[in-house]
Amino acid sequence: MTATPKFAHVVFQTGNPAAMRDWYCAVLDGHVVFQNDSLCFITYDEEHHRVALLTSPAPLERRTPKTAAAHHVAYTFDHLDDLLERYELLRDQELTPAVCIAHGVTTSMYYRDPDGSFVEMQIDNFADPEKATAYMNGPEYGADAVGPAFDPEAMLAARRSGASVDELIHRPWALGNDLPDPMLVLTGTG
Repeated sequence: MTATPKFAHVVFQTGNPAAMRDWYCAVLDGHVVFQNDSLCFITYDEEHHRVALLTSPAPLERRTPKTAAAHHVAYTFDHLDDLLERYELLRDQELTPAVCIAHGVTTSMYYRDPDGSFVEMQIDNFADPEKATAYMNGPEYGADAVGPAFDPEAMLAARRSGASVDELIHRPWALGNDLPDPMLVLTGTG
Protein backbone atom coordinates (compact mmCIF):
# COMPACT_ATOMS: atom_id res chain seq x y z
CA MET A 1 0.00 0.00 0.00
CA THR A 2 1.31 3.45 -0.86
CA ALA A 3 1.27 6.30 1.59
CA THR A 4 -1.36 9.01 1.13
CA PRO A 5 0.03 12.54 1.01
CA LYS A 6 -1.68 15.37 2.86
CA PHE A 7 -1.91 18.98 1.78
CA ALA A 8 1.05 21.05 3.01
CA HIS A 9 1.00 24.49 1.37
CA VAL A 10 0.32 26.52 -1.74
CA VAL A 11 2.73 29.04 -3.28
CA PHE A 12 1.67 32.06 -5.32
CA GLN A 13 4.07 34.01 -7.50
CA THR A 14 3.19 37.68 -7.18
CA GLY A 15 4.29 41.16 -8.09
CA ASN A 16 2.03 42.52 -5.36
CA PRO A 17 3.48 40.99 -2.17
CA ALA A 18 2.19 43.46 0.45
CA ALA A 19 -1.42 43.37 -0.77
CA MET A 20 -1.33 39.58 -1.16
CA ARG A 21 0.19 39.14 2.33
CA ASP A 22 -2.40 41.36 3.96
CA TRP A 23 -5.27 39.74 2.03
CA TYR A 24 -4.31 36.15 2.88
CA CYS A 25 -3.66 37.02 6.53
CA ALA A 26 -7.14 38.62 6.69
CA VAL A 27 -9.03 35.91 4.80
CA LEU A 28 -7.37 33.01 6.63
CA ASP A 29 -7.05 34.79 9.97
CA GLY A 30 -3.38 33.95 9.61
CA HIS A 31 -0.06 35.50 10.42
CA VAL A 32 3.37 35.88 8.84
CA VAL A 33 5.96 33.36 10.02
CA PHE A 34 8.81 34.73 7.91
CA GLN A 35 9.20 37.44 5.29
CA ASN A 36 12.03 38.96 3.28
CA ASP A 37 12.23 40.74 -0.10
CA SER A 38 11.46 37.60 -2.10
CA LEU A 39 9.47 35.25 0.19
CA CYS A 40 6.61 35.44 2.65
CA PHE A 41 5.35 32.44 4.63
CA ILE A 42 1.87 32.57 6.21
CA THR A 43 0.14 30.10 8.48
CA TYR A 44 -3.19 29.85 10.28
CA ASP A 45 -2.70 26.58 12.17
CA GLU A 46 0.05 24.36 13.60
CA GLU A 47 1.87 24.02 10.24
CA HIS A 48 4.93 26.26 9.77
CA HIS A 49 3.38 27.64 6.57
CA ARG A 50 0.25 27.02 4.50
CA VAL A 51 0.53 29.90 2.01
CA ALA A 52 3.78 31.18 0.55
CA LEU A 53 4.27 34.22 -1.62
CA LEU A 54 7.17 34.30 -4.06
CA THR A 55 7.89 37.86 -5.19
CA SER A 56 9.00 38.13 -8.78
CA PRO A 57 11.89 40.49 -9.51
CA ALA A 58 10.21 41.24 -12.87
CA PRO A 59 6.82 42.93 -13.27
CA LEU A 60 3.88 40.51 -13.43
CA GLU A 61 0.43 40.95 -14.90
CA ARG A 62 -2.69 40.27 -12.85
CA ARG A 63 -4.39 36.94 -13.64
CA THR A 64 -7.21 37.27 -16.17
CA PRO A 65 -10.06 34.88 -17.04
CA LYS A 66 -8.02 33.95 -20.12
CA THR A 67 -4.94 32.92 -18.13
CA ALA A 68 -4.24 29.21 -17.82
CA ALA A 69 -3.61 28.70 -14.10
CA ALA A 70 -4.90 26.95 -11.02
CA HIS A 71 -8.43 28.28 -10.53
CA HIS A 72 -8.77 28.27 -6.74
CA VAL A 73 -7.65 26.91 -3.41
CA ALA A 74 -10.37 25.75 -1.01
CA TYR A 75 -10.52 25.87 2.78
CA THR A 76 -13.13 23.92 4.75
CA PHE A 77 -14.86 24.87 7.98
CA ASP A 78 -16.49 22.32 10.28
CA HIS A 79 -19.88 24.03 10.55
CA LEU A 80 -22.05 26.50 8.64
CA ASP A 81 -21.96 28.88 11.59
CA ASP A 82 -18.14 28.97 11.32
CA LEU A 83 -18.37 29.79 7.61
CA LEU A 84 -20.92 32.53 8.28
CA GLU A 85 -18.79 33.92 11.12
CA ARG A 86 -15.79 34.16 8.75
CA TYR A 87 -18.04 35.79 6.13
CA GLU A 88 -19.05 38.46 8.68
CA LEU A 89 -15.46 39.04 9.78
CA LEU A 90 -14.33 39.53 6.19
CA ARG A 91 -17.39 41.58 5.19
CA ASP A 92 -16.63 43.95 8.06
CA GLN A 93 -13.13 44.37 6.56
CA GLU A 94 -14.77 45.11 3.19
CA LEU A 95 -13.75 41.72 1.76
CA THR A 96 -16.80 40.20 0.10
CA PRO A 97 -17.25 37.05 -1.97
CA ALA A 98 -17.32 37.32 -5.75
CA VAL A 99 -19.95 34.59 -5.74
CA CYS A 100 -21.53 32.17 -3.26
CA ILE A 101 -22.72 28.80 -4.55
CA ALA A 102 -24.96 26.07 -3.17
CA HIS A 103 -23.02 23.27 -4.86
CA GLY A 104 -25.03 20.64 -3.01
CA VAL A 105 -21.95 18.70 -1.99
CA THR A 106 -20.57 21.89 -0.41
CA THR A 107 -21.83 25.34 0.53
CA SER A 108 -19.18 27.69 -0.81
CA MET A 109 -18.11 31.33 -0.87
CA TYR A 110 -15.54 32.34 -3.49
CA TYR A 111 -13.29 35.34 -2.86
CA ARG A 112 -10.79 36.89 -5.31
CA ASP A 113 -7.29 37.66 -4.07
CA PRO A 114 -5.45 40.84 -5.19
CA ASP A 115 -3.82 38.95 -8.08
CA GLY A 116 -7.18 37.64 -9.35
CA SER A 117 -7.16 34.03 -8.13
CA PHE A 118 -10.11 32.55 -6.26
CA VAL A 119 -10.12 31.26 -2.70
CA GLU A 120 -13.08 29.07 -1.78
CA MET A 121 -14.31 29.07 1.80
CA GLN A 122 -16.68 26.14 2.26
CA ILE A 123 -18.34 23.53 4.38
CA ASP A 124 -18.89 19.95 3.34
CA ASN A 125 -22.60 19.18 3.34
CA PHE A 126 -22.07 15.46 3.95
CA ALA A 127 -20.26 14.05 6.98
CA ASP A 128 -19.59 10.83 5.09
CA PRO A 129 -17.45 10.99 1.91
CA GLU A 130 -19.33 8.04 0.40
CA LYS A 131 -22.63 9.93 0.71
CA ALA A 132 -21.04 12.98 -0.90
CA THR A 133 -19.84 10.83 -3.79
CA ALA A 134 -23.30 9.25 -4.13
CA TYR A 135 -24.83 12.74 -4.27
CA MET A 136 -22.36 13.74 -6.99
CA ASN A 137 -23.44 10.69 -8.99
CA GLY A 138 -27.14 11.45 -8.45
CA PRO A 139 -29.73 13.27 -10.57
CA GLU A 140 -29.68 16.71 -8.86
CA TYR A 141 -25.93 17.08 -9.25
CA GLY A 142 -26.02 15.55 -12.73
CA ALA A 143 -28.57 18.14 -13.85
CA ASP A 144 -26.46 21.06 -12.53
CA ALA A 145 -22.99 20.25 -11.24
CA VAL A 146 -22.29 23.85 -10.23
CA GLY A 147 -25.53 24.74 -8.45
CA PRO A 148 -27.29 28.04 -7.85
CA ALA A 149 -25.75 31.19 -6.44
CA PHE A 150 -26.97 32.42 -3.07
CA ASP A 151 -26.91 35.70 -1.16
CA PRO A 152 -24.72 35.34 1.96
CA GLU A 153 -26.60 38.14 3.74
CA ALA A 154 -29.89 36.28 3.16
CA MET A 155 -28.31 33.09 4.50
CA LEU A 156 -26.96 34.89 7.55
CA ALA A 157 -30.36 36.50 8.23
CA ALA A 158 -32.16 33.18 7.80
CA ARG A 159 -29.76 31.44 10.19
CA ARG A 160 -30.18 34.21 12.78
CA SER A 161 -33.95 33.89 12.40
CA GLY A 162 -33.80 30.21 13.30
CA ALA A 163 -33.39 28.42 9.97
CA SER A 164 -31.66 25.09 10.46
CA VAL A 165 -28.32 24.23 8.92
CA ASP A 166 -30.00 21.34 7.10
CA GLU A 167 -32.48 23.73 5.47
CA LEU A 168 -29.82 26.21 4.36
CA ILE A 169 -27.30 23.78 2.88
CA HIS A 170 -29.73 22.24 0.42
CA ARG A 171 -30.12 23.74 -3.03
CA PRO A 172 -33.87 24.44 -2.90
CA TRP A 173 -33.18 27.21 -0.35
CA ALA A 174 -30.99 29.03 -2.91
CA LEU A 175 -33.20 28.52 -5.95
CA GLY A 176 -35.41 31.28 -7.32
CA ASN A 177 -33.16 34.22 -6.51
CA ASP A 178 -32.20 36.85 -9.06
CA LEU A 179 -28.43 36.34 -8.91
CA PRO A 180 -26.02 35.92 -11.84
CA ASP A 181 -25.17 32.48 -13.16
CA PRO A 182 -22.28 31.43 -10.89
CA MET A 183 -20.39 29.77 -13.76
CA LEU A 184 -20.18 33.16 -15.50
CA VAL A 185 -18.58 34.63 -12.36
CA LEU A 186 -16.21 31.68 -11.86
CA THR A 187 -15.02 31.80 -15.46
CA GLY A 188 -15.00 35.59 -15.77
CA THR A 189 -17.24 35.44 -18.80
CA GLY A 190 -20.26 37.21 -17.33
